Amino acid sequence: MFLKKNIFILFLAFFSLHLYSQKDSTKVKNVKVQGKLFVQEGVYKPLAPAKAAFYSAVFPGLGQIYNKKYWKAPIVWAALAVPAYYYQINNNEYKRFRTAFKLREAGLKDEFILEDGSTLVSDETLERAQKQLRENRDLSLLSGIIIYVLQIVEASVNAHLLQFNTDDNLSLKPTFIMDPMQFEAPKVGLTFKYNF
Repeated sequence: MFLKKNIFILFLAFFSLHLYSQKDSTKVKNVKVQGKLFVQEGVYKPLAPAKAAFYSAVFPGLGQIYNKKYWKAPIVWAALAVPAYYYQINNNEYKRFRTAFKLREAGLKDEFILEDGSTLVSDETLERAQKQLRENRDLSLLSGIIIYVLQIVEASVNAHLLQFNTDDNLSLKPTFIMDPMQFEAPKVGLTFKYNF
């Protein structure tokens, strides 16, 4: 097993010397440039993530539009519309059962008491319904707040990631470096050199 690992490491080391991610396009010979040459000053905009987060905080989805990720804005709006819809439904039902419970406590007729005096919903059911609807309403509010914060974070992180250099000139060239001080005691190491 130890021999297999050593052979595999040596095999990998030998063949990795010729491993390149792409050819270097900057070493071009005999090319003449005619006209003006435009050089991009810099891609890094330090305030872009802060602007994206601010726009998303002011109006959800606006940070995604600022990042030119237009397809994400409707997803943000739909994600925020769902908890808002359920919050409204649960709040209306909570108020309905709360009003019925208060009327019944005061000895008045509520919407769950029929004309003949029989009740459709008992007092215990009214209390349990209020508790469950209040929990559902609060959960809808909490999930809406979490989605709101997450869309702000997503816009900011996306603005950060858009500034990374991902052009074709990035390359990876692994090399072996020998230790000249201790040549008699061989060491094996691997160094990665990133050229930008």
